[in-house]
Amino acid sequence: MIHTTHSIRVRYGETDPMKYVYYGNYAEYFEIGRVELFRSIGMSYNEIENQGIWLPVSEYKIKYIRPALYDQKLEIHTYIKKIPGVRIEFEYEIYNEEHIKITEASTTLFFLDAKTNKIIKCPDVLMKLILANWEE
Repeated sequence: MIHTTHSIRVRYGETDPMKYVYYGNYAEYFEIGRVELFRSIGMSYNEIENQGIWLPVSEYKIKYIRPALYDQKLEIHTYIKKIPGVRIEFEYEIYNEEHIKITEASTTLFFLDAKTNKIIKCPDVLMKLILANWEE
């Protein structure tokens, strides 16, 4: 398993009139978690794309437990719990400042060759980094 955490503060523009984070903004929070997870294991998302690999989302599932509020500091926990093949699955948990879980979610992405537009297995260079950072 790989587990990373990243903190953000809710900005006013991310909220609705009740000052709750608008539900559509959670997908962006999860993207931040994925990008930071890749960076933490040694390869930025930009480097993956520069190698001609796209990672489109094929599935997104979310459970809202409690609202995130304007100006709260949130901690995004991002996990890879399965070794990727042609797909890579991420799980997420978001905690508020009181360390209460407010959201859990998962996304499935697949590896796509940008030139051929065909699904491929996880590139070797990325797989080596995942395995090097894997913890039981």
